[in-house]
Amino acid sequence: MFEIPAFIILFAMMLALVSAIIGRTVYDKILAVNIFGTVTVLFITLFGFLNKRPDFLDIALVYALINFISTIAILKFFEYGDISKGSTKKEEADI
Repeated sequence: MFEIPAFIILFAMMLALVSAIIGRTVYDKILAVNIFGTVTVLFITLFGFLNKRPDFLDIALVYALINFISTIAILKFFEYGDISKGSTKKEEADI
């Protein structure tokens, strides 16, 4: 009964990977990788539900947090060229 949603989720993951490979800009590729991570969280949750393992929900939540933090870090790296930099008033005044 739940095999069809699992295959649909796997198909969405495949589409996200294809989008990450053929994306035109860096931001399109980052968005596709973020979508892949979100769909992976959904797949882990469904897999845990099918196997009657509620501890997989904890794994899915941790993976969602890692996905969110890594997306923010990658976007910050492409914006500033360094993860530790931030937008300060002095940097904005120099521009």
